Amino acid sequence: MGYAKEFTKMVTEERNSRTNDLDILDTKELVNRVQKEDFEVAQAVEKVNPEIAQAVDLIVDKLKAGGRLIYFGAGTSGRLGVLDATECHPTFGVDRQMVQACIAGGKEAMFVSFENAEDSRELGEQDAINVKITAKDAVVGITASGRTPYVIAALEMAKKEGAATIGIVNNFESPLNKVCDVVIAPVVGPEALTGSTRMKAGTAQKMVLNLLSTCTMVRLGKVYENLMVDLKPTNEKLRERAVSIIALICDVQRPIAEGALVASNGQAKTAILMLKRKIGRVQAEELISKSGSSLRKSLVAEVEHS
Repeated sequence: MGYAKEFTKMVTEERNSRTNDLDILDTKELVNRVQKEDFEVAQAVEKVNPEIAQAVDLIVDKLKAGGRLIYFGAGTSGRLGVLDATECHPTFGVDRQMVQACIAGGKEAMFVSFENAEDSRELGEQDAINVKITAKDAVVGITASGRTPYVIAALEMAKKEGAATIGIVNNFESPLNKVCDVVIAPVVGPEALTGSTRMKAGTAQKMVLNLLSTCTMVRLGKVYENLMVDLKPTNEKLRERAVSIIALICDVQRPIAEGALVASNGQAKTAILMLKRKIGRVQAEELISKSGSSLRKSLVAEVEHS
C-alpha cells in the first residue's frame, strides 16, 4: 500500500479504505475487521529495528555516564512514556530518577484528558527546565504526528543542553525529525478509526518503548540470560519471582533461595552470587560493582579474600 509522504497529508490522519463500513458491520465482523489492522504493526516496527538499536546504544552510553532517560509525550503517547518509565524501577531495580517521563498537562493528565496541553510550547519548555536536562541525558519525544508543539519544544530544549535526542513518530517526515539524533518511525498506515492514534500508532509506540527500555537494561547488566536478576521484590508476586530466579540459577531448593534473598537485603543478584560463589553479602556486592553490575562477569571474576 502506498501512503502519502507529504507532511501535509499525514498517514496517521488518512482514511482507511478497508474500514469505511464499520458502522454497518455486525459485532463479530466489526471486531475482526478492526483487529486485522493490527497485523501491520509488528512489521512496521521490525522495519525500524536499525534505528531502535542505534537509539539503545545512545541511551546506554548516557546512562553509563550517569545520565538519565527522559520521555516527553502528550495524550496516549505521554501515557505510554509514563507507563514505561514507571515500570523500570520494579522490573530492573534502577533508581526512579534514572528513567522519567513528562506528560503534557502534568500528572493529572494520566487520568483526565487535557487535549489543549499538547499545543503549548511553553509547557514543553517548562517541563524540560523542571527536570533539569543536561548533556548527560537521553531524551525521547513520543508523538504520532511528529508535530506536537509540547514535544518539539521539550526536545529543542534538550538539544540545546547537549542531550541525546530521540524521536518516536508514526509519519514519514515531521518537524520533530529536525531536532533528533535518531528518529524511529514505524509507519503503520491509516487507523481503523480515522485519526485515532491510540490504536495502531499507540501499539507501535508501546512496542518501540518496550524495546528501548528492555534492551537498554540488558546492555546495562540488569538481565542474566533472560531473567530479571535486578528486580525489586516489593510485593508478594515479585518476591516469589525473585526466589524462583535464585532457585533456578543456583539450582537450590526454594527455602535456601528464600534465605539467601533475606541475607542479601532483598537483592536477587547479590543472593545468586552469594550462593554460587559461596561468599558473603559484602564481597558479593563489591564483586558486582567491580564487574560493572554484570552477574555473568561477576560469576567468573576473581574474588579478593581478606
